[in-house]
Parts: sequence; structure tokens; C-alpha cells
Amino acid sequence: METLLSPSALLGPLRVSRKPAAPAAVPCSRPAVSCSLKKQAQAQAGVAWRGDGDGGVGSWASFLHHGLAAAALSLALTLSPAPAPAAASEFDVLNDGPPADTYVVDDAGVLSRVTKSDVKRLARDLEARKNIRINFVTVRKLTSKADAFEYADQVLEKWYPTVEDGSNKGIVVLVTSQKEGAITGGPAFVQAVGDAILDATVSECIAVLATDEKYNEAIFSTAKRLVAAIDGLPDPGGPAFQESKRESNFKSKEETEEKRGQFTLVVGGLLVIAFVVP
Repeated sequence: METLLSPSALLGPLRVSRKPAAPAAVPCSRPAVSCSLKKQAQAQAGVAWRGDGDGGVGSWASFLHHGLAAAALSLALTLSPAPAPAAASEFDVLNDGPPADTYVVDDAGVLSRVTKSDVKRLARDLEARKNIRINFVTVRKLTSKADAFEYADQVLEKWYPTVEDGSNKGIVVLVTSQKEGAITGGPAFVQAVGDAILDATVSECIAVLATDEKYNEAIFSTAKRLVAAIDGLPDPGGPAFQESKRESNFKSKEETEEKRGQFTLVVGGLLVIAFVVP
């Protein structure tokens, strides 16, 4: 064992292997290094398991300490939750550009597959017949712009930088957290729809339905109304605000007098019973 652990036996072959060896010495140098490293590893393993010269307390404690640390680290990595994917924002919508074939960018994740399919069918048919394209965008919240109208203009300018590209394009934006929306577009789109229909669609189809969190109906009714206006068909209209009647907590004058009469009758009856019954 002393020969295996002597510094000269361990360091001698390692030093020779690091120097540039002659071509004739290559075949014999590799087995020496491999053998020495193997013996060194076995010797170190033996020392770790047998302990030091004083009974092995220090080596056993060190071995146990490293083993527990490795086990704790492995357990922490196993139980740690996976990092959550970064949520998309209005900046991702701007950078990704217009949808190629879907006509819908549902960043807020509130539209069903049926709504996306129906809107795609209407928008694709409209573009094929009238050469007017409408893109629909939903986002959770806005941090870069004050309202949906400014963001809609930003999307139009980002996706279609020139007037020629954006003249026949329309952008419909729905912001779920603020429950508001906006419609903007190029000159050809605005002329085909008309200012009256644009204002009515925003204030009725989007605002009313978004307030009730009916986002699917808001997008689909907006698409139908815009397509009907471009085709020159009668306006299908939109939902109207429904004022809910609130129940008053205050009693009327008649209800107050009735309750007061009942109370007087009950008190009078109790007094009569108190005096009559011994």
C-alpha cells in the first residue's frame, strides 16, 4: 500500500505524460498513465472508506456530509417547480406581424375555436371578394398606450408601414382587462365601412358585450357588422345597454305605516294579557 500511495509512484507517470513524447514512446506511455490513475482512484476510494489513521472519524464525516449535500441538492432540483412560460404582451403582437391565414390574434386567450373559425371564414371570403382585409386582435391589458384606439393605430402602422399596404386593411382590437375596444384602418377600409357604422360597432358590439365578458360574441358580431357594411347590406345592429333595476333598501310611507300599526296592535295585546291574567 505504501508503494501505491508514494508521491513518486503517483506523480512520476503523470509528469512524463504531459511532456511531448517521442513517437516511439507513445504506445508504452498510455498504459502507464491509465494504470497509475486507476491505482490512484482505488487508493483514494480505499482511504475514503477506511478512514484516516486516527480511526476514520474525519473521513467518514466528510463522506457522509458530501453524500447528504448531494442528496439534498438532487431533491431540491426534483421538487422545484418548472419556470412558467413568459406571458405574451402587446409588444409581441406588434413584433409578430399580421396573421398569415387566421385573421385572428387571440393573445388574451378568450376566443373559442368555433369563433376563430367563423371569423376566419367571414374575413377570408371578404378579402377574396372585396380585396379588403380585417384583422382581429385580443390582448389582456395595455401598458404602452393609453387606450385601445392608440394601440390599434400602432398595430396598423407597425404591420403595414406604407399607405399602399394599409389602405385596404382594418384592425379590430379588444382589451379584456379594460373591457374596451377600437377599430381603425386605412382610407379604403374606412370609406367602405363608413364612419357611422364604425362608431356604432365600437360603442355597441364591442363595448356592451365586453362589459358582460362576452368576448366571443363581441368579436363575431363585429365581424358580421363590418362585412355587411362593406357588402352594402342593411345594418344588423348590435346589442344595447340594459339598465338593471336596483332594489331600494328604504321602505315607502305606506309600508312604514303598515308596520307601525302591526307593532302597536301586538304591544297592546301583550299589555291586556299582562293585566288580565293573574
